Amino acid sequence: MGIVTLVGNPRDGSRTLAVAVRAAEEIAKGTGTSAAVDVVDLAGLAAQLFAPGPSSGVEVALELVREADVLVVASPTYKGTYTGLLKAFLDRLPHRALAGTAALPLLVMGDAKHALAVEVHLRPLLVELGATVPTPGLAVLESQIPGLDGVLAAWAGQVVPQLPFRQEVSA
Repeated sequence: MGIVTLVGNPRDGSRTLAVAVRAAEEIAKGTGTSAAVDVVDLAGLAAQLFAPGPSSGVEVALELVREADVLVVASPTYKGTYTGLLKAFLDRLPHRALAGTAALPLLVMGDAKHALAVEVHLRPLLVELGATVPTPGLAVLESQIPGLDGVLAAWAGQVVPQLPFRQEVSA
């Protein structure tokens, strides 16, 4: 199973990146996947994403996202929803590009009042792109980051049984 993490934080080395990678690793552990988790960090692609011409880096990232079996889509909460950087990237995907992909929405936020944004804003975007989106999405408060392992274990325990591939088959 191919697990890819897509991070829409415009800052290099962000907490969102760290949380998203850990979430993908927890999903991999829960599914018995031994392959490394691939990461598409949009912070490094922002200039190319908004450049007027085509970019091989962006095209490679789009292909990696399209080929994922499981896609963890993460963003900090910005103005009550996900970042424009993430939206600009996902807007480049064609209609139903994520059909056959299980997408797991994740938002990192400073205030619990934004917790529904993962379900109300990010989930519909992923569904529009054709992804299957197990419930619940993950809303991580910055104050929860020190105890992240427990938060992720509980979330993965709910999500992994909903994934189409629960155990990697050994050859």
